Amino acid sequence: MLVKAFGSAVQGVEAITITIEVNVSMGQSYSIVGLPDNAVRESLKRTESAIKSNDYHMPRTKVIVNLAPADIKKTGSAFDLPIAVGILGASEQLHHIERLQEFVIMGELGLDGSIQPIKGALPIAIQARKEGFKGLIIPKANAREAGMVNNLLVYGVAHLNEVIAFFKDEQSLQPVVVNTRDEFFDDQYAFGMDFSDVKGQEHIKRVLEIAAAGAHNALLIGPPGAGKTMLAKRLPTIMPPLSLHEALETTKIHSVAGKLPENSSLISRRPFRSPHHTTSDVALVGGGSVPQPGEISLAHNGVLFLDELPEFKRTVLEVMRQPMEERKVSISRTKMILDFPASFMLLASMNPCPCGYYNHPEKACSCPPGAVQKYLNKVSGPLLDRIDLHVEVTPVAFTALNDDRQAESSASIRERVVAARDLQAERYKEHPGIYANAQINTQLMQEHCQLNNICNNLLRKAMERLNLSARAYDRILKVSRTIADLDASQEIRPEHLAEAIQYRSLDREGWAG
Repeated sequence: MLVKAFGSAVQGVEAITITIEVNVSMGQSYSIVGLPDNAVRESLKRTESAIKSNDYHMPRTKVIVNLAPADIKKTGSAFDLPIAVGILGASEQLHHIERLQEFVIMGELGLDGSIQPIKGALPIAIQARKEGFKGLIIPKANAREAGMVNNLLVYGVAHLNEVIAFFKDEQSLQPVVVNTRDEFFDDQYAFGMDFSDVKGQEHIKRVLEIAAAGAHNALLIGPPGAGKTMLAKRLPTIMPPLSLHEALETTKIHSVAGKLPENSSLISRRPFRSPHHTTSDVALVGGGSVPQPGEISLAHNGVLFLDELPEFKRTVLEVMRQPMEERKVSISRTKMILDFPASFMLLASMNPCPCGYYNHPEKACSCPPGAVQKYLNKVSGPLLDRIDLHVEVTPVAFTALNDDRQAESSASIRERVVAARDLQAERYKEHPGIYANAQINTQLMQEHCQLNNICNNLLRKAMERLNLSARAYDRILKVSRTIADLDASQEIRPEHLAEAIQYRSLDREGWAG
């Protein structure tokens, strides 16, 4: 007897519906066809044990399982449950098999019939709704994640017996109900840290405010203990809140990567990813034999923080250059090309030299001649060219640490950032994909970053006296446009330009001695 069930395969951040055809006929062999990987081939062993453990019988005849379309590689163990249901249906042990046409079924089986979590539940649910399925049967741990999709009945199951009982009696399971909007908006500002916790460092707080307002990449340079990491971790608290569309995009990526916590739903706060400096280029940008999103995709719509930037392998840093420009990662394989979104803000920190005390106001640098420049050269010029702001972080004085006055909170800073972003959204509304000053091209920069004569003279003198490089020119204009937006100014004034100029520390000739 031939029975068809439906599952789903995740490719990139999208899902493709897979038809699981099970035929039980005369003979004595079990086989799975349709380009399965080893995990899928092993499915029959797990399925057989799960079926027998629950007092059903595995057919002792010929069983062929076909996963169609056959030219798409099937990976992972999530096809266990639909294969088991198909075998039970084809051997006439399952009631109402005609209802299999109405559901997408996914789940990994334990040997006792328990159902384990899977990856990619959210894109699977979105695709099931798009193709008009009535519902989705999925592991209980993934039910809330898939339940965010409306107009689709999502049933969370913990055991094979629950699925069998469901096809006997549809009332045996209740669909999961998730109030996505309420949960999303309630959790948007639930941060465990705040800028008011930081004593002193008002200059660096201002830099991070500008970075957040214009989506600019930033580099903090300073000695150990100056507070670089502490400040960086608080950057998401002043960024504009995620929109529902951005939250859905971000959640899909984390779902595919298996990074969502159990029983979680929509990601409501901007991600903050901080990979260790020993990470590989594949771990950073994504890839592998079964392509998975890397750290830069997991930081989509959020912040990628690279602590101790020169300690990363140069090859690892160089692979970021193209994704930073295109805001996506394209991974090519023999039969497919996958695109993972990667629109992130880069925030990096570094010591100024190997010992960490170059330009320190109190401690002397112990590095030999040339060591500072050699240390800085570990970060390539093209990568520095993509960082709009680089500033020096100095240690906090005792008087600032001992000050009882409350520092400005993240909420009040965020209000100014959101107001500036709203101005930019209105300004660039006719240009799809551009929503912040950091993303504008040369044509838009010439249109919206015009300087009067006073500003032109100021910029010319700054470039001559500070020996600023040519690559600093565009960055200064973009940053000054953001500073003007924070000031709600239509034009760039001299004070806006002067502030932007000081945020180009590494472009000054002779900075490293």
